[in-house]
Amino acid sequence: MQQQYEGYKNLADSLKSASALLNLERKSQLHQDIITICNHLVNPSFRIAVFGPFNHGKSTLLNAMLANRTLPIDLIPTTGASITVKYGSDLRTRIILVDGTEIYRSGTEILQQFAILDGNRQMRKDVASVEVFCPHPFLETGVEFLDLPGTNDRDEQDNLVREQLLSADLVIQLLDARKLMTLSERENLRDWLLDRGIKTVIFVANFLNLLEPDEQKQVQNRLLFVAESFRAELPPGFSNLYRVDALPALRARLKGDVAAANSSGLAAFETALQNIVEILQPNCGSVRLPRVQAIASQILLSLKAKIDPIALEIKSFDDKQNSKIEIKQKAANLIYKGFTTSIEELRDWLALPKLLTKYQADAAVALAENKFKDWQINILKKDLNKLELAAVKWLYQAYEFFQEERPQDLLIPFPSEPQLILPPKPNNSDDLSEPGSIAVGGGIGWLLGGPVGAAVVGSISYLLNKNIQKQDEQLAKESYHQEVAKLCITASEDYLSSFSNQGLSILAEYERRSEKVICFVEFNQEPLEINKKRESLHQLQNGFNLLLQELENVKILSNHQPYKEIPKYTNTNRKYSPQPERVKISPEKDPVVKQQQENTAKNTQTRVESVSPPPKASPSPRKEEVEAKFRDWELNEEIARMKAEMRSPKACRQTSPGSQTGKQQNSTQSNKAPSQPKSQTEKDKITRAYGILGLQAYASQAEVKQAYRTLVKKWHPDLFVNQPQLLKQAQDKMRLVNDAYTILSDK
Repeated sequence: MQQQYEGYKNLADSLKSASALLNLERKSQLHQDIITICNHLVNPSFRIAVFGPFNHGKSTLLNAMLANRTLPIDLIPTTGASITVKYGSDLRTRIILVDGTEIYRSGTEILQQFAILDGNRQMRKDVASVEVFCPHPFLETGVEFLDLPGTNDRDEQDNLVREQLLSADLVIQLLDARKLMTLSERENLRDWLLDRGIKTVIFVANFLNLLEPDEQKQVQNRLLFVAESFRAELPPGFSNLYRVDALPALRARLKGDVAAANSSGLAAFETALQNIVEILQPNCGSVRLPRVQAIASQILLSLKAKIDPIALEIKSFDDKQNSKIEIKQKAANLIYKGFTTSIEELRDWLALPKLLTKYQADAAVALAENKFKDWQINILKKDLNKLELAAVKWLYQAYEFFQEERPQDLLIPFPSEPQLILPPKPNNSDDLSEPGSIAVGGGIGWLLGGPVGAAVVGSISYLLNKNIQKQDEQLAKESYHQEVAKLCITASEDYLSSFSNQGLSILAEYERRSEKVICFVEFNQEPLEINKKRESLHQLQNGFNLLLQELENVKILSNHQPYKEIPKYTNTNRKYSPQPERVKISPEKDPVVKQQQENTAKNTQTRVESVSPPPKASPSPRKEEVEAKFRDWELNEEIARMKAEMRSPKACRQTSPGSQTGKQQNSTQSNKAPSQPKSQTEKDKITRAYGILGLQAYASQAEVKQAYRTLVKKWHPDLFVNQPQLLKQAQDKMRLVNDAYTILSDK
């Protein structure tokens, strides 16, 4: 029993804590009900309330049961306060005033002063509670009687009765047999008892003795109907309807007339009442908890009505913040992807074997013709600048988007121009007779003079193209122009090797510095107003969940689910730097680096032998290269879209993850057909544009974009550079496709 009451005490504390979160007015009905039920939960006594309209004989019935004129009775409404009758060794009264003053008196005469209505039939405002102590054996078992004011007299009294009924374990509803179950009584039965979980109710019919025998029989039949209609939760085998003639019963008890008391119905009622109490009293929880469930349900609904709007507002704020962060994260990842792709392309281009393959022959020839500076500016520098700008543009995209550290330009300097020290020029003109020595025509060999210079240039092409290795060693004496050609080849290799090493080193450092540019700080600084609401929400949800838990502990089920605990908001800032996998541009990257290191370490004597043949005519670009260009275009387009979203509060709201409306709006905007054109000419142009893209009229913008992508990948002119007829067809096709896409995009 002690453990049971301890559980009830925890439940009562939880009810009070939850109600405090509602900020209820002290005089509100829910607040009063909560205080009443909480006090009753921890009250070990079994309370029996006598309830009914004024002048139904409630106090008279109680006096008859107590065998004493304990309570004031009169023909007019008298009881002005709820009077609790408890066990005591002698008859005495305790009055507690609102200011805390306690008044003790022997007997019950003081009730005439504090517990009855005044001349204006008003209750005293200064009385908090009235208790009467009576030496009755039934009360000694832990039973208390509660004599309530009559209903249907004054609203103030009705409110008091309604409140006190929650603190009763058993309700005796007194009925007047002369006017059985009026409309107000039926309403009170429904609103004050049934709807509040109070179902341990016994009906007692009074004044049946004042009716004629035939009327008594009719009334008894009606009483049976009333009792059967009300599904009282009493122990099995006990009726919920009894007849007691209260005034004759009181007179019989005062006279000690047992026979008269029996004929009044009092003895049978008392016996049944004592047996019912004996069964219900050990397990008060089965009686009290249904009332708690009704009150707790109101509290939970009220808390939920406060929690949900605050939670929705905070979620909307969080979703908006998260949406901005997600957009930035996505942009950072896209920019990083584009940057690393460009860096890998430049790193691949700077690999020494690639440089030698693409540029060594031209560099050596330019050196032999004394046009190295022009070649460096017009060829090498032009190609380098294009790759540098492709990488740098992504960092400027990042700076524009995140406003972190301003990027520096990527500048890879060129080594000093090679200086050749020529061997002494021979006088023997037969040195010009070898194959390939006149591969490059006359007129360009002024470095060495006349045909000798032409022979040197020819030998460069000959040596590199034919990859001469051992056959020259058979010559007893190497020709002069071959010696000079080898010097040019070696010098160009040294130049490109130095350029490669320095460029790769600068590129690695530039890539490291880029981490300070492609990043942003996630600012977690919540407005004070939202912070206060978050704290309030935390308290409300904790109170809600605690009450649910305590209800579960006492086996009270609820349709509500506990709220998930919201994490506390911390005003901290976190730096976000994307770290996706680097894009692998060249699958043979590692072998290239290895080859570069090997070439750098080789002896100058064997450099010519390791040189790969120069490239022939430019081959047709592979489909993968066109795909890469197209991906680059898509990345730029996606980043531009995200910038627009970041700068548009409306767009941010629409893209909020938690906003279903925003998702629907975005979906509608991306898939709706363009607006109708005004003129017939415009209509015809648009119709042709849809036809060129292979679409139905007024297809969505998403369908237009997808069709354009498909056609670009199929007809990109770069795919047909070595197929003149198809190239012309592809150029015409792409011109039409671009025009169609422009028309439909501008609508």
